[in-house]
Amino acid sequence: MHRIAYYRVSTGDQSIESQRLALGSDFDQEFSDEGVSGGTLAVKRPGFADLLGKVRPGDTVHVYAVDRLGRDALDVQSTVRLLIDKGVTVDVHGLGPIGRGVGELILAVLAQVADMERQRIKERTQAGRAAARAALEATGRTHRGKESLGRPMAQDPAAVVAWRKESGASIAQTAHQFGLSSATVKRYTASSA
Repeated sequence: MHRIAYYRVSTGDQSIESQRLALGSDFDQEFSDEGVSGGTLAVKRPGFADLLGKVRPGDTVHVYAVDRLGRDALDVQSTVRLLIDKGVTVDVHGLGPIGRGVGELILAVLAQVADMERQRIKERTQAGRAAARAALEATGRTHRGKESLGRPMAQDPAAVVAWRKESGASIAQTAHQFGLSSATVKRYTASSA
């Protein structure tokens, strides 16, 4: 019987350390998916797929929260059932071990609530974007006073692309020349193609 931890964060600028700290230590194995959306099915995430290949009957998989398993209620439920069918206990921090019957029912309710919250966040985001667009059209500024939607341009994309072509520079050299990230240079280059 092994104690196994699973951590997941959606973006590269987030860290699994807060989840690790909350769950404590003393795990026999740890698996993680960093920069992987909860919208990606659990079985398709590299870290979780590795975990699935290594768990054995009697093991306990510890997660910080239900939404670390997935954002979609059906994915969370099927993931937990898959683990339970393998003889593995799923222990959600603050909730405890999830077993057949009542445990699955509680998990289903929590997963549905998480799914509803995700939908509300999406609706609020869309409403904010609509308000920003309307204000931008009416006043030239968004409802928060910005001059455009999205990120302001760090440099003139056309000038960056033109300099790169003229000098035959690599993406890294161009990024250094203009004080940009390589990703920004790639984005400018792709948008000009």
